[in-house]
Amino acid sequence: MRIYIVEDDQPVIDTLEDLVEQQNLGIICGSSDGGPPDEQAILSSRPDIVLVDFLMPKKDGIQVIKSLRDLSCRAKYIMISQISDKKLIEKAYHSGVDFFISKPINSIEVKSVIQTVSVQLQNERTLDSIRNLFHFEENPSPPAAVKPEPYFNRAKLTMNQLGMSGEKGCIDILKICQYLHENKISIYQVNIGRLCGQLSTVPQSMEQRIRRAIAKGMRNLAQLGIEDFMNEAFAQYSGSLFPFEEVKAEMDYIRGKRPRGGKISVKNFIDGLLIVSEQ
Repeated sequence: MRIYIVEDDQPVIDTLEDLVEQQNLGIICGSSDGGPPDEQAILSSRPDIVLVDFLMPKKDGIQVIKSLRDLSCRAKYIMISQISDKKLIEKAYHSGVDFFISKPINSIEVKSVIQTVSVQLQNERTLDSIRNLFHFEENPSPPAAVKPEPYFNRAKLTMNQLGMSGEKGCIDILKICQYLHENKISIYQVNIGRLCGQLSTVPQSMEQRIRRAIAKGMRNLAQLGIEDFMNEAFAQYSGSLFPFEEVKAEMDYIRGKRPRGGKISVKNFIDGLLIVSEQ
């Protein structure tokens, strides 16, 4: 993967370049060298992935992404940010951001997010090759790709708030949400294993990824509750995406008060996520 870094802080650029090279995540095809972004230079570098800082002088990350999209740059965009404002994050998703990486830079998160986006890109390219090979109809919708609808931006925002957006299972969750939304059926009308079989050639792996992602979301939510019981995300999601008693059990487990944490329900989580997305 060819990766371009747009960042006004040179030490951050150096850190990201080292991580990409050390973890074999791709090739750095260019950077803004701590200066203002040059969209034409980015475009000529033919990046697959653009890491872009949110807050920069003169031109912020959202404006950079919009300019690149207007220039028909088809790269995936990962935004680097310290912001927590939900409206700004939602605005970023609407502009075309695929994932967020939080500052200060965490090597595990960077690796997870870039690998997730790389897999997504490879899947999309494989599907494009298949369509071209068999002369599919013009501009069909890939069966396994997630449509960039505002409806799903809200779901992305929610999973980002839960600190689980770097998990590969989040893409699988969005695929299921898309399937249910398009077919106008409830998650309770389907079998998760069979549904994964329809959406993936390796359904067991897909289901495992989903469960890991949801478990991480509940763990992070429980940690939020321990730190601040009145936290807005904790108050909103501890009763909608997860049963409160299971979140409470997870909190007690983190505190060392019980031997096991709370149990997750894939169906309850996806049903809650669909409801939140429609609000």
